[in-house]
Amino acid sequence: MRKLVYFIAATLDGFIAGPDGSDPSGPDGFWPIPEDYLKHLIAEYPETLPGPARAALGVTAEGTRFDTVLEGRRSYQVGLDAGLTDAYPHLRHLVFSRTLGESPDPAVELVTGDPVARVRELKQEEGKDIWLVGGGELAASLYAEIDTLILKLSPTTIGAGIPLFGRQAAFEPAAWTLTDHTVLGSGAAYLTYERAGATG
Repeated sequence: MRKLVYFIAATLDGFIAGPDGSDPSGPDGFWPIPEDYLKHLIAEYPETLPGPARAALGVTAEGTRFDTVLEGRRSYQVGLDAGLTDAYPHLRHLVFSRTLGESPDPAVELVTGDPVARVRELKQEEGKDIWLVGGGELAASLYAEIDTLILKLSPTTIGAGIPLFGRQAAFEPAAWTLTDHTVLGSGAAYLTYERAGATG
């Protein structure tokens, strides 16, 4: 069965974006991308680069981990604000929203119903794993469905912002087993955890 993988950049204090929700690695972001971080991303997770970045960097590798990407309405809006109706044209792209009337792009599937039910359907299909790109609110709603957590940890603290599982996440402790890690010279780290089960 396919796994749902929350593959996300986070600060040392557990935030995935600043208070305004904008892209932390964007032009006005608080985390400039280190060269070794980008090289590791291209080598190990090429399919997670947005289409324009892949083109600019000459990345053509299909990738071996994901063939589907999921994102929430606010995360999708970051791409729309940059003029991208489909930031991941090389992947099957689903956007979860109760406010969008229709998908701005025919290649992007708009999901207006229960995210858990849709993800459970996706897990039963053939294919590679499913990448949950964010944001925190969608991650919170899919918390129990996340099988793998891959943190791209930035050597940065920001004090306040959008937490890993959003501002409205429920208190639901779970244990995770560290299964892989790569620490880079820049101080950034890639940490992979598999769900071990509830702690209480």
